Amino acid sequence: MIIYEATKTEFIFDVTNELLVERLYESYQKKIGRTSKSEINSWENSLHRMSNVLQDQEIPSDTSVAIEFKIPNTSKRVDFLIAGHDGEQDHVVIVELKQWSEVEKVTTKDALVSTYLGGSMRTVTHPSYQAWSYAALIEDFNQNVQNQHIALNPCAYLHNYRKAENDPILDPHYADHIAKAPVFGKGEIQRLRDFIKKYVRFGDRNQLIYQIEHGKIRPSKSLQDSLASLLKGNQEFVLIDEQKVFYEDAYQLALESIKNNKKSVMVIEGGPGTGKSVMAINLLVNLINQGLTAMYVSKNSAPRNVYASKLKGTIKKTQIDNLFKGSGSFTESDENEFDVLIIDEAHRLNEKSGLFSNKGENQIKEVIHSSKFTLFFIDENQKVTLKDIGSIDLIKKYAEEFGAELIQGKLSSQFRCDGSDAYMAWLDDVLQIRETANAHDRGIDYDFQVYDDPNAILKEIEQLNMKNNKSRILAGYCWEWPKNGRNNTLHKDIEIPEHNFNISWNLNDSIWAIEPDSVTEAGCIHTSQGLEFDYVGVIIGPDLAYQDEQVVTDYKKRAKTDQSLKGIKTIAKEDPEKAQALADQIIRNTYRTLMTRGQKGCFIFCTDPELNMYFRKRLNKSVVYEDLSPKVGKVAEDQERY
Repeated sequence: MIIYEATKTEFIFDVTNELLVERLYESYQKKIGRTSKSEINSWENSLHRMSNVLQDQEIPSDTSVAIEFKIPNTSKRVDFLIAGHDGEQDHVVIVELKQWSEVEKVTTKDALVSTYLGGSMRTVTHPSYQAWSYAALIEDFNQNVQNQHIALNPCAYLHNYRKAENDPILDPHYADHIAKAPVFGKGEIQRLRDFIKKYVRFGDRNQLIYQIEHGKIRPSKSLQDSLASLLKGNQEFVLIDEQKVFYEDAYQLALESIKNNKKSVMVIEGGPGTGKSVMAINLLVNLINQGLTAMYVSKNSAPRNVYASKLKGTIKKTQIDNLFKGSGSFTESDENEFDVLIIDEAHRLNEKSGLFSNKGENQIKEVIHSSKFTLFFIDENQKVTLKDIGSIDLIKKYAEEFGAELIQGKLSSQFRCDGSDAYMAWLDDVLQIRETANAHDRGIDYDFQVYDDPNAILKEIEQLNMKNNKSRILAGYCWEWPKNGRNNTLHKDIEIPEHNFNISWNLNDSIWAIEPDSVTEAGCIHTSQGLEFDYVGVIIGPDLAYQDEQVVTDYKKRAKTDQSLKGIKTIAKEDPEKAQALADQIIRNTYRTLMTRGQKGCFIFCTDPELNMYFRKRLNKSVVYEDLSPKVGKVAEDQERY
């Protein structure tokens, strides 16, 4: 989608005669929706500068220009496009416009700078990287650009920024990015003109703006090959037993649905550790390898970021990131815009989308509407917030509404917690989620321990993590996560004074689960759900306690910064029993989810001493099949795990 398109001559005329803002406003209202003229006015200064840039006789009058091109399937917008020909090949120059006047370098991370935005200094992507990444997205997913060999040439123009000696924006740390997309500042208008004229010596012969705007979205052959090679031989993504069976069913159903142009919906139900995410990644990669437009979708950003990081390897970041989407990305999608959408953790889907929950109608409805084949992986027992509405019944409802064929399946084999279905049932019984036949039967020897000191758990997790970086501390969200301390390693959010224990919440929530240094930080339900580790140490906060021989919950002990129970107080005013029942289920589900993240073991510490004692008694009463290991229930001195 493009907000404005014209020739160079028409664009300069509209700017000179003060017609551009009005035309942008009308186009924006028509194509996107409501906006304010003040927002459009903010573009005026930058676009006036671009008009000055293009007032060069050597830039042909029939050169095409476009403003605000929305890259399909993303929320990203290219500020300015200039299209023409160099005598041998079609070219489009991409210009990222910035009104910045000051910049600070950020050398601790790749491609980031700090600048003054919205009233404070903020960390954002370097403009050269931003321009290049937009070009890379278009190259990798626009079929017309690929087939017609349209060359994209990115750059950035900071028209209010005057470069100085040893300028931070030109720091050697950013050299690779600047080489791909040069950055021009105030006083460098002629250098920018020369950059444009290098590629645009003749006008737009082939309606390049139209070709880009209407190009079909298809993954490039290079992306297909790269993804396939990364998945091949990676043991982490090997499918086992029924995972392979369900994968083949889903794969063939997707291909048939696309071939027959018949909308289909598949639902695969499975508990923790049944391999839902592994199947999702295999399907994503192999369907893309068939030239289909497939995307991995999840409400939670943690699994998206972690799986994207694991697949990156030598593939460009932008290529991978565009395949992993949040569940609120489809409020404005056209019907069947995508071939396949793979929805992981579908129980976490919300009704509304957007930062303020004011966009869209229903995320389940929107993803089914947007794709020809929609695959949902779901476990209704892992709903952990009041907003989680994902259910098999709702999926059925919207599948029928769209006339889609519905196929269902259920994964039963458990590959986490040492493959112990009995442990899962035992845990449900211990947490009093449901009575099971496993009151004292934990099945095989899963390393479950109860600690009286959180410092001992942290020490144990740190030791185990040294082996393969697959052990982490998790905690119930009962401690605040203030904005001021989120990037400070010295700020300790979780404090348990009686044990002289303190630890920070995860500093890098996007890849905390695989960042080696993050073993000394605690993750929460939002950064760990959908992921698995070898060992987890779980700190159970005061929202779960043991009173009168019952496991009880108290939602008032949750941190105010936790959004899981947002709105519960309003519900409580009208119906206290309903509020308690809703919160009770969420709290128990949360700890059940945290305590099933470990494949080999789970160690717990409860801030309530009575609950700690209760867990210890249940542990001591539990029976283990093939009890080959005497270490269960002992402290961390046992070295057999290392």
